Amino acid sequence: MCSRMMFSVWLFVGLAGGGITGDAMGQSFPTGPLRIVSPYPPGGGTDILARAIGQKLNERFGQPVVVENRPGANGTVGAAFVAKAPPDGYTILFVPAGYAANPSLYRNLPYDQARDFAPVSLLASGPLVLVVHPSLPARSVKELVALAKSRPGEINFGSAGTGSLPHLSAELFNAMSRVKMVHVPYKGAPPAFVDLISGQIHVYFMNVLSSLPMLKAGKLRALGVTSPGRSPIAPELPAIAEAGLPGFDMTNWYGMLVPGATPRQVISRLHQEVAWALNLPELKERLTGQGMTVVASAPEQFVEFLVRETSKYRRIIEAAGIKGG
Repeated sequence: MCSRMMFSVWLFVGLAGGGITGDAMGQSFPTGPLRIVSPYPPGGGTDILARAIGQKLNERFGQPVVVENRPGANGTVGAAFVAKAPPDGYTILFVPAGYAANPSLYRNLPYDQARDFAPVSLLASGPLVLVVHPSLPARSVKELVALAKSRPGEINFGSAGTGSLPHLSAELFNAMSRVKMVHVPYKGAPPAFVDLISGQIHVYFMNVLSSLPMLKAGKLRALGVTSPGRSPIAPELPAIAEAGLPGFDMTNWYGMLVPGATPRQVISRLHQEVAWALNLPELKERLTGQGMTVVASAPEQFVEFLVRETSKYRRIIEAAGIKGG
């Protein structure tokens, strides 16, 4: 679905819920328990953020907020569950950046992302960091590009799985620098990390916070972060965009959505309370310590952001010939 149509679908659905019934629902919402679905296993970034915000919503609403993990197929199992839930705001989906890649990865998604979901807020965003094993004689982005050009097909990069953000980041790096590093997919980040530390793979785009202990111990070498600017958690690291690939931008992010026909007033109430929770000093400090920046964007802004991200990921996936399922 084109960007303009995608926005129109969400806007129509949102306005359709803005009458007397929608206003009343927004004022009284919620009157019962809420369920946040994290479409990934416990312990990951999406799950941690869902539980932190869920706790604050519980305190704010005076209603139980349960986080439910429904992992599988790059988040599409949990997303399909929420897509079929009643559109009343009581079932909420938290997603990471990979959500925007799924329409291009999977031929037969069990839902239509533009029709079946209404964006509530872009919650937080932050960069990945490009790291290499110390055995690789590259100490900067430019040196890595030169090395990869001199050894085409010999340098490999790992990922947490086909279509994951580390995979797409490396493919964008390949395309922008006109090199050919070879993809080695893993079933999640932990096994990829183990092989990176042992030198079985040479390059990886990983979470900034997770990389810091290994960087300090000299077991990995960082070349740059994937955001347009430097990260507050590691300001000494240049952005890849300033270190040799102008325009490089692959930011990790987390967002909140509800079923597509949820009334606009309910969406507005959810956004208001989530923005309040994210800007609490304790939660803001916790996210900053993890290398993330609070965004708490309005629903309309998140719609426009999703359009851009989905389009960007589609271009990367098509150019690299990535096949999902």
